[in-house]
Amino acid sequence: MNKFHWMLKPAFLVLTLTATALAGAQELRPVNEATWLDLPDGAPVISFKEPGLDMIVTGPDTAAGIIYDTFIIGENMEPFAEPRSITPFAINRYETTYALWFSVRTRAELELGYHFDNPGQEGDRGRRGKPPTDERQYQPVTTITWYDAIVWCNALSELNGLTPCYTYDGQILRDSAETARCDMATCMFSANGYRLPTEAEWEYAARKSNGGFERGDSFSGGYDEEKLSVQNVGTAGSIIAASIPGYGIANSLGLFDMSGNVMEYCWDWYSDYTPVPVNQRATGPEYGSERVSRGGSFSPYAGYCESGQRYSYDPNECYNYMGFRVAQTVR
Repeated sequence: MNKFHWMLKPAFLVLTLTATALAGAQELRPVNEATWLDLPDGAPVISFKEPGLDMIVTGPDTAAGIIYDTFIIGENMEPFAEPRSITPFAINRYETTYALWFSVRTRAELELGYHFDNPGQEGDRGRRGKPPTDERQYQPVTTITWYDAIVWCNALSELNGLTPCYTYDGQILRDSAETARCDMATCMFSANGYRLPTEAEWEYAARKSNGGFERGDSFSGGYDEEKLSVQNVGTAGSIIAASIPGYGIANSLGLFDMSGNVMEYCWDWYSDYTPVPVNQRATGPEYGSERVSRGGSFSPYAGYCESGQRYSYDPNECYNYMGFRVAQTVR
């Protein structure tokens, strides 16, 4: 299956494809660009709750004595789907906003000696590394690599007095430029710090519903594929490529933007699904060359937004349609 497919996300979004617009975008930032035109006057406005760190616990009902919950990863999507066992975990209701990213990044650099190879930007149009603006501060952070994301998770953990998950040779990873160390990193799932979700956790959270699981070839949260009308409509009065997390309607777990907006990094190296023993956490292969990303995005290069669709990118890559959300192990 090809990683990239063409699609227009909502029908009311119009992709700007003029040579002038593309040339202008390339002058600003050396990353892949895709931009949507503003909505016409009279476009719907949806109430907004400031997005931030709002963890939702999901997984089996341990109070009822259930230790593992099992689902079929890649069901209705991949040629070889496999059972996966899930233990309780928490996942952020929102994709990581630039405001949260910037606050944690700058504090970690000043107080803890962290270094980030890419400073990030607000959504698709923000200025890289600049202080958050009133207009775009709650858009998802983009133009960061997978390396930046895992190091930021460690920073968020340390600043909150939690044990970081990502280490190499017993040392906490604090520099995303040390890519070899990041490639060989170990994720301590027993730690109470923040981390990226595993691919299995991500798909579980996207498909879990009150009646079981949504199909893998459906959009998370009841998106209407036939009409290509996505519930998340963006900022008041206008649509921009990367809209503010928290607009629209959440999925069954209360998670926003599991389909569309920006793609989200997962922990796993990319490979075909293989059998994993029942009641064992699936974390992907030990080695690889590309990391998994999930959820689709606004970008025509990012492909479909079905919950079971998967992609892979070199962890060095960063684009204005790629971001992440955080997870935590629950004990």
